[in-house]
Formats: sequence, C-alpha cells, structure tokens
Amino acid sequence: MRLPDEQLRAGHIPADLARQMPPGTDLRKVVIVQEAPRNYTGPIVLTLVITAGSALVLLVLILVVQAVAASAIAVLSATCGIGISLNRASKGRAHTPRKRPARRRTTRSKHRK
Repeated sequence: MRLPDEQLRAGHIPADLARQMPPGTDLRKVVIVQEAPRNYTGPIVLTLVITAGSALVLLVLILVVQAVAASAIAVLSATCGIGISLNRASKGRAHTPRKRPARRRTTRSKHRK
C-alpha cells in the first residue's frame, strides 16, 4: 500500500480514529503512523552490566582488604613479635575439665535432741 486511498480501501482506518478527525478531512489522504513497540534489550543489558560491575567491584575490594590485612599481620609479626594462632574446634565435645559434684550437706532438723 503506497497511496493513502489504498489504505482507506483496505480498511486500515479504524472507525474511532475516523470520528476523531476534523470535519472536511479527506480520508483518502490520511496516513496512520503507528509507534514501534518498545524494545527491552537496552534496559536488560544495562541492568546486567551494572550487576556484573558491582559484583566485580566488591570482589576487588575484598581481595584488596585481604591483601592489606595479610601484609599488616606480616609486618606486625616481624617487627613486634605479634602472632596469631588459629585453634581448630574439635568435632566432638569441647575438652573442658569436669567439675566434681558438690557434696550434699546433711541438715539437722530443729527438733532433734
């Protein structure tokens, strides 16, 4: 359809649009332009890039903090003799010394002579 009258003959002008046109408009010269549907590719890609960038920044930040902490501990242990030791928790009960049960005190009744 190249001409507006071909569009009109094919019935491409809806009745509600034809009613909205001002009086005296030649419907054969009316061309309806439709807006293209929205493309969601751009916002989706932008969201993925922002998410990946944030994760990458957090990963780099974690690695930098770990490296700074390791170097600080190495410097402190070399200069001041400060060291840390890691204790592994045992799989079973904790090895704490058991307390002996308290002795029962015998009480005497007041009426005993």
